[in-house]
Amino acid sequence: MFKLLSISFVIIAVVFAADEKYTTKYDNINIKDILESDRLLNNYVKCLKGIGKCTPDGSELKRVLPEALETGCEKCHENQKEGAKEVITYLINKKPELWSELKEQYDPTGVYTAKYKKEYEEIVEKKD
Repeated sequence: MFKLLSISFVIIAVVFAADEKYTTKYDNINIKDILESDRLLNNYVKCLKGIGKCTPDGSELKRVLPEALETGCEKCHENQKEGAKEVITYLINKKPELWSELKEQYDPTGVYTAKYKKEYEEIVEKKD
């Protein structure tokens, strides 16, 4: 009986962990303000590359980014996915040098570039 109860708790814990989403604590940050400021944008890029100081939200992004890339952002809330698309679109189309730096840091083998090729092509087609 004890074994059955223990196994049940483990199964419940696994199910709840699978539904876990990333924190929404930083969802009110104005992404456009960051993208429109070279100083802020460069500071975030330096944070993500591990060569600069991180704000609390930058640290959280740096922590979850590898997993989000691996899983297709499955723990992201919908507005986080939209924010990610906004940032990626901006970087690809307006700041390709920063995009290249981040790709080198987070996708040196090109595995994510291949995985998200269709989405990437859609972003490039929407170039302003």
